[in-house]
Amino acid sequence: MPITLTEKAAGEVKRIIAEQKSGGSNGSLPEKIYLRMRVVGGGCSGFQHKLDLDPAVNEKLDEVMEIHGVPVAIDKRSLMYLGDVTVDFHDDLNRRGFSISNPSAKSTCGCGSSFSM
Repeated sequence: MPITLTEKAAGEVKRIIAEQKSGGSNGSLPEKIYLRMRVVGGGCSGFQHKLDLDPAVNEKLDEVMEIHGVPVAIDKRSLMYLGDVTVDFHDDLNRRGFSISNPSAKSTCGCGSSFSM
């Protein structure tokens, strides 16, 4: 159940973390910030992928891995739904942002923001 974070996505996560650390937070951010991947209920198809930055992990509830130098935390419940996902970053004329491709999803909604299992 490998999770893929493309080099482009990893670079963007590192850039965002560096920007937040240098953005006048007066050192209030911890040294290590995790990319939090999770699946939550909602959307028109039932589930949604969420990406957040999280300064903390729970060793009992989270799986932690490092991909392209980015520490990634995933709660064990979400991990069941995230087998073989690929997180990528797009910076094109038509779209800018992160995308998550989940081959385990049986269907997705029209706008692509939610999926069903």
